[in-house]
Amino acid sequence: MTELLYELRDHVATFTLNRPEARNALNNALASALHAACRRAVAEDARLVLVRANGPVFCAGADVKERAGMEEDAIRARRIRAFAAYDALEHLPMPTVAVVHGPAIGSGAEIAACCDFVVATPAAQFRTPEAVRGTVGATQRLPRAIGKQLAKDLMFTGRAMSAEEARSIGFVTRLVAPESLEDELAAIAKTITAAPPAALRLAKRCVDEGVEMHPRGALATEILAIEENLFSGDWKAGMR
Repeated sequence: MTELLYELRDHVATFTLNRPEARNALNNALASALHAACRRAVAEDARLVLVRANGPVFCAGADVKERAGMEEDAIRARRIRAFAAYDALEHLPMPTVAVVHGPAIGSGAEIAACCDFVVATPAAQFRTPEAVRGTVGATQRLPRAIGKQLAKDLMFTGRAMSAEEARSIGFVTRLVAPESLEDELAAIAKTITAAPPAALRLAKRCVDEGVEMHPRGALATEILAIEENLFSGDWKAGMR
């Protein structure tokens, strides 16, 4: 998968978008590779997934050069392939972290929004200019993550949200100087991989399902997760 590099080390799977010559624009091959990487991380029982990118740009959005000349059916199939990749990333059972070191535009913002949280450097920025360019995209995950009004501001104007602004509203959870990035990621990986993986997966499931539910239904989801945790016995190691 030359469009995406996959590495598993010490229970950490790293997906690296690898089309720097195209600013890591998402094409059919990269979408398929991202989907395949998700399946591989599950099969290899990774405990943490980091999503990174080569080159100065995290992801410049959809590859418009690939789309040029396509008929409607081909464009539709291309979008569905991208949606399938986003869905696979969003529904990975283990924690996922987007590491955004540069512009994340359109598909790049979608990929970041699919992850459990975002670690960024000051050079990161987020844009969703699809509507001002005459297409539709990024209308679902981003409003849930940053709020409806701010998402519409970005979509209707195409403006960039800086890393600092994204940090101030909670979309970026950690804003890190470039020279400290690797140490920060190593600390995150050390903590997550040392924790009981089943408990982290249950916690992730409760949060992701619960935010879409009425509070009473969400509480029932947590109670069921507690029962599953008690039945498995995994909690005993943590208590010790």
